Amino acid sequence: MQYRTLGRTGVQVSSLALGAMNFGAIGRTTQDEATAIVDAALEGGVNLIDTADMYGAGESEEMVGKAIAGRRDDIVLATKATMPMGEERNHRGSSRRWLVTELDNSLRRLGVDHVDLYQIHRWDPTTSDEETLSALTDLQRAGKIRYFGSSTFPAYRIVQAQWAAREHHLSRYVTEQPSYSILQRGIETHVLPVTEEYRLGVLAWSPLASGWLSGAIRAGRDITTSRSAFMPQRFDTTLPANRARLDAVERLAVVADEAGLTMIQLALGFVTAHPAVTSALIGPRTLDHLHSQLAAAETVLSADVLDAIDAIVAPGTDLAADEKFDTPPALLDPSLRRR
Repeated sequence: MQYRTLGRTGVQVSSLALGAMNFGAIGRTTQDEATAIVDAALEGGVNLIDTADMYGAGESEEMVGKAIAGRRDDIVLATKATMPMGEERNHRGSSRRWLVTELDNSLRRLGVDHVDLYQIHRWDPTTSDEETLSALTDLQRAGKIRYFGSSTFPAYRIVQAQWAAREHHLSRYVTEQPSYSILQRGIETHVLPVTEEYRLGVLAWSPLASGWLSGAIRAGRDITTSRSAFMPQRFDTTLPANRARLDAVERLAVVADEAGLTMIQLALGFVTAHPAVTSALIGPRTLDHLHSQLAAAETVLSADVLDAIDAIVAPGTDLAADEKFDTPPALLDPSLRRR
């Protein structure tokens, strides 16, 4: 396993980090299975575990808490808030009122007295940066969080938050967690240059592109992955974007074969090769999935392989632009761009 410094924090984290979204109902993973995955990940050198309050409505946090009991100090523990937690209108967002309440809920579910990294899961356009950063700074000073970061923020919001922290003399985000893979490279154009400018740690999620780069999806085969069962539109190969992805996958498979790599090694090696990326988040549902992903821990892609990838998916290109999660709201809601 390789280890890297998380932004400007001085904390050393593994280049592959364990994402726990699939723990519980989402991934149909039992507590025993989740604990076995955590055990094997730690044995393989992983030292960062990332979850969120909304994964299984708190179930993932509870399972992570039970899995790490007795070895909390050996783990860099990260969770998130902001996404809706039920129907109540104020049980979401990044207001002080909600963050203070929900962090206590997360700590209770995790069975710990602090988290190392508390992340704002999505930018909340209804709440000012000063409000959010002030609450996070107070929670940090209270010892409940060590650091805080953002997740899937547009580049201009990352910049704005950095300036707001400076203007109001508050602590600032030290990490960003964007979606990044060979098939979704748009953040190379805007987000990653900003994270490098501000020396933010970057934890890349979906490096296997929701399974497209796992090796399980190939031309001529039925797509039967777990993700395709509840997100069928993302795998409907009659759609142009998905046909483009499938074509890219076939060409990437040739590159992987010629380099003596699995598709997973190619995909994870690509993400961790970018100098702005600290860790790639893997989200295994089973031990077999985990072991196939840990096999990429020491993968270093040659310049020739990286050049071949660039020839298939150009730098800064998203093959599925409509699946981006950091799109400015005005591009999604016509009323926000009309007087």
